[in-house]
Amino acid sequence: MAEALLLLAALILAAVGLGLWRVLRGPDPADRLMAAQLLSTGGIAVLLILAAATRAAGLQETALVLALLGGLVSVAFVLAARLAGPR
Repeated sequence: MAEALLLLAALILAAVGLGLWRVLRGPDPADRLMAAQLLSTGGIAVLLILAAATRAAGLQETALVLALLGGLVSVAFVLAARLAGPR
């Protein structure tokens, strides 16, 4: 069972790696934000799967912190866009 979970974590990590390309090359700030959210969500999924596979409790807390930071990034982006005004 642990091997299957580790394989699933590797597949999700590969998808997150593809999202990293969009963060670096995104044509629009909103595209970059959505890709950053993908990185956050994928990272949370990988951490939770690894926590289940290895029974490491510290990974669950790390996933929770990453979830909170991902939400704060979205809020900060919206506030910054509002302060910048329309283009």
